[in-house]
Amino acid sequence: MVMRSPTSSGLAAPFAARFTVPILIALAAAGCSSLSPPPTSPAQVPEIRPGSGFLVGYLPRKDLPNSLALLPPPPAAGSARAAADEEAHKAAQAQRGTPRWALATADANLMFPAAADTFACVLDVPVSEQGTPHLNMLLRRSLVDAGLATYAAKDHYQRTRPFVVHKETTCTPAEEAMLSKDGSYPSGHSAVGWAAALILVQIAPERTDAILARGYAFGQSRVVCNVHWQSDVDAGRVMASAAVARLQSDPVFRKQLRLARAEVADARARGLKPTRDCAAEAAALGTGK
Repeated sequence: MVMRSPTSSGLAAPFAARFTVPILIALAAAGCSSLSPPPTSPAQVPEIRPGSGFLVGYLPRKDLPNSLALLPPPPAAGSARAAADEEAHKAAQAQRGTPRWALATADANLMFPAAADTFACVLDVPVSEQGTPHLNMLLRRSLVDAGLATYAAKDHYQRTRPFVVHKETTCTPAEEAMLSKDGSYPSGHSAVGWAAALILVQIAPERTDAILARGYAFGQSRVVCNVHWQSDVDAGRVMASAAVARLQSDPVFRKQLRLARAEVADARARGLKPTRDCAAEAAALGTGK
């Protein structure tokens, strides 16, 4: 997971940069007090790096869970865990050129507005800045909290990605040069997807199974894409769980969560449906009827 430019689908080294005093001041000016609604316009929330397209999260970096403290080291060469990673890699590469590969390619894009609709099918509600502004912002900012929570371990271990080890291609060839310089363990994308699922379950608990299954599949897309090992993805989910647990104590997050829940209820009452091809998504995931 690397953060580069607004057109990049991943998150790059600047993603791990420390928050600066100007950004903290900008956040205070963004209307984040307990007396006012959380901002919904990207213009009201600073980017973690100007031009990156990624907005600052809800939490200061110092308050994020520490992946280096929470996670074990990645599998050692020759270990049973490393062998399991190789088996998962081999199985995933059999899906090249299939609808599952195409979905994994789409899942690689973390940029909004494209990423907003990732969970629309399982939520059964369209997600957008215009139609569900609080939900859109909730997903957009928590993405950064979950992603940043992976970087202490990612930067420390600098694990080599599978496509580099095996001299293969990925589902996002334009990003391979960038990804080859970004540590593989844990997976930031997987943390983002699992965090989104855990948050959406709080908004639509009646759809828990479908939402969590999609969040799980989002992480597996990184194995399918050949950019992460299975253990990277599993560790990413651990950090997502830690980040979402920590977010529960943030008052701005909690308020935006409540407002997003109301938006989803309103969209359902108006009979709004996702514009995404949900039948194709279900077929790719093997969940179609």
